[in-house]
Amino acid sequence: MAKNKQKNRYKKHLVHLFILPAALIYGVFQLYPLISAALNSFYSFNGFERMDFIGFQNFITLFTEKPYKDFFLNAFSHNWIYFFVTVLTQLVISLILALIIHSKIKGKEFFKSMFFLPKLLSVIVIGFLFSLILNPTRGALNTLLEAIGLEAFTRPWLGDMSTALLSVIFVDSWASIGFSMLIFLAGLQAIDKEIFEAARIDGANSFTVLFRITLPMIGPALMIMTVLTFIGSFETFEYVFAMQGSSGGPYYSTDVLTTFFYRLAFGTVDGGQAIGLGSAVAVVLFIIIGMATSIILFVFKRKDFER
Repeated sequence: MAKNKQKNRYKKHLVHLFILPAALIYGVFQLYPLISAALNSFYSFNGFERMDFIGFQNFITLFTEKPYKDFFLNAFSHNWIYFFVTVLTQLVISLILALIIHSKIKGKEFFKSMFFLPKLLSVIVIGFLFSLILNPTRGALNTLLEAIGLEAFTRPWLGDMSTALLSVIFVDSWASIGFSMLIFLAGLQAIDKEIFEAARIDGANSFTVLFRITLPMIGPALMIMTVLTFIGSFETFEYVFAMQGSSGGPYYSTDVLTTFFYRLAFGTVDGGQAIGLGSAVAVVLFIIIGMATSIILFVFKRKDFER
């Protein structure tokens, strides 16, 4: 009996070994960079070499001294614009597409595949293709506008400060609509069809069904996509870098916190590397994402509780 008990205990502990590879990968690629960045934000650097402990001086410099303060506030405002415009474009359009595909139309699987296809392409490929499409002289968009008599709307989309950021957001949203649509479809398919049938028997019209039944019941999917959209908007880097470079041109009109961090860490701001300041930006970005995500989750859970 004692041997059997000892053998069972051994088997229970043996299960934890299966977690070890994932824990090691998570520790090396997630925890270590996070802890390292947090520590680096409290030190001065000579190139890549950590020097003296300076406390919160990097954060004070970031928020009070030029040009760092101006760069930070400019990039921070662009991240918020990125989030709100993405919600209005990507989430709204993907929800509409999910509602259409969820209805009784033919070729559902084909449309799912077509809308999700851009998500499988490389960000660099998408950025390059849309840079060609939005080219002010030979781009397909301006050529089409001229062909249909709308020359007044042609412009250098990526070279105009008023349209550059919106253009990048549009490209990012276009590539991500398919993924959001699938999340909403999963939420719609989880709703019992008998609920819709009972609502129609009671005389509910389409708008009542949508706002009183459909949207409240896909609340978890809406919560997930809102959180993912916020995180993605504040961590965005690839599309800005691929289409506008690390400076977020023209004249920093597409600059975001991640490109600002990139310039600080790799020495393209003020003529030298500033790893300590870059780490401070990373820590602030982590705090912003953590706090905002917690607030979004709290709001959605409170609505669910009140329902």
